[in-house]
Amino acid sequence: MLKVGLTGGIGAGKSEVSRLLVEYGAVLIDADRIAREVVAPGTPGLAAVVEAFGEEVLTEGGSLDRPKLGSIVFADPEKLAALNSIVHPLVGDRSRALEEAAAQDAVVVHDVPLLTENGLAPLYDVVVVVDVDPATQLDRLVRLRGMTEQDARARMAAQATREQRREIADVVIDNDVPLDELRRRVEEVWAELTRRAHAPR
Repeated sequence: MLKVGLTGGIGAGKSEVSRLLVEYGAVLIDADRIAREVVAPGTPGLAAVVEAFGEEVLTEGGSLDRPKLGSIVFADPEKLAALNSIVHPLVGDRSRALEEAAAQDAVVVHDVPLLTENGLAPLYDVVVVVDVDPATQLDRLVRLRGMTEQDARARMAAQATREQRREIADVVIDNDVPLDELRRRVEEVWAELTRRAHAPR
């Protein structure tokens, strides 16, 4: 089994790269999706978040109001740390269980947005960074996700810098390119990952 850590800044196009890798045969473990699952209604995770932040982080329907919680934690490093201390261990446990269920010769891709920020590179055999120019990130967040420029810049500033991500990368995928070019690059990376997964250790 080859454990791959896939990361990139917000708006870099990491989800497109992970979609292509799955198309080629990767087993994807998506930390963001798991982070949503562990705080779904009725979970101990949601109960712990409500205990820490109060009922006002719930929607009328009783699920987590992500924008509301986001506006609280992204403005306050201590509150963000408190949220992470609840969610990260739950995500870690679920990720390990999914990884253990994968085949012996699988390429298991962990899609981890904050891999750089949380110093997680040593956990993986290979770290793949999806890289774009910050101006491209900003444009995508405002144009495609409907964020205000101020909100987009704040989200980008809360993450590692482009240089910090590139520093921990074993493989860099440039996503300032048309989709067909991105697909070709991901195919090359996939060939290298499968070669490594099947190489004798």
